[in-house]
Amino acid sequence: MNPESPLVAAPPRTRPLILGSTSHYRRELLQRLQIPFQVAAPEVEESRLPGEPLHELAERLALAKARAVARVFPHAVVIGADQVADLNGLPLGKPGIHERAVAQLRQMRGQTVVFQTAVAVVCLESGFERSSLASVRVTFRSLTDDEIENYLRAEQPYDCAGSAKSEGLGIALLESIESDDPTALVGLPLMRTCKMLQAAGIALLAGQQVR
Repeated sequence: MNPESPLVAAPPRTRPLILGSTSHYRRELLQRLQIPFQVAAPEVEESRLPGEPLHELAERLALAKARAVARVFPHAVVIGADQVADLNGLPLGKPGIHERAVAQLRQMRGQTVVFQTAVAVVCLESGFERSSLASVRVTFRSLTDDEIENYLRAEQPYDCAGSAKSEGLGIALLESIESDDPTALVGLPLMRTCKMLQAAGIALLAGQQVR
């Protein structure tokens, strides 16, 4: 080695980013940030605790999912997320089949549903752990049975809590949406996610991950 050669600083150590969710909706949202990430399925029991408020359920599960994946990948920065649709204290899950989706939309017509969407970011090696909740108030129009049937046949949103895709034709079902983090309704509040990722050492708009 030439002693007169200038020393070249080593690049900053990078941490992998992992999305602890198999939801393709969350994967597509995270891709908007244009940073590399992997996907891992969290192994978490998602039952509601007795008397647990739905917003607390969403945040607890988001943290549980991030922690579960972080235990497998302690060096990584892990994102966990969860969403619970809250109709006057009644949780609405993914309908799965047409008949349940019809029943859900009939329940929600003319009503306001609060979609409690939580995100958590965890890195075991650095000791970083934060979570945040984005509540989205969605008011549905007074839908007719024909409108409900026509919508469901057209979009088949059976894998969506609340039986509607606001990013698609489902917007026609709605009277209003109130939120301070627009993508929360789809399943991942990106503004909150960005803030926590930066705090965890993931460099956004810089082309690299640091820390």
